[in-house]
Amino acid sequence: MSLETWTDAMGVDALRPDDVVGVEVAGHDLAIYRVGGALYATDNLCTHGHARLCEGFLLDHEIECPVHQGRFDVRDGRPTCAPVTEPLRCHPVKIEGGRVWVQLG
Repeated sequence: MSLETWTDAMGVDALRPDDVVGVEVAGHDLAIYRVGGALYATDNLCTHGHARLCEGFLLDHEIECPVHQGRFDVRDGRPTCAPVTEPLRCHPVKIEGGRVWVQLG
């Protein structure tokens, strides 16, 4: 059994409330969201349109793909609006020492 490790992704101050930022973390393209005081992280590539979700529109807990307007719930990655049908991969997030840390699996 392998232990999951936490990886430093960014400074927490770089992420405004109700916003999304794209970051490269250990070779992974991630979208990190701040919604209602909580932080979430998903893969940044839409499972349908192969567009970067950090360039999409964030409303509450949904991110809209900038290409085909499909939506995902950033809390669990599930699709919430057609044409997307495949969920996003989500990553655990924590804040420590003023930094955002993600767990990559």
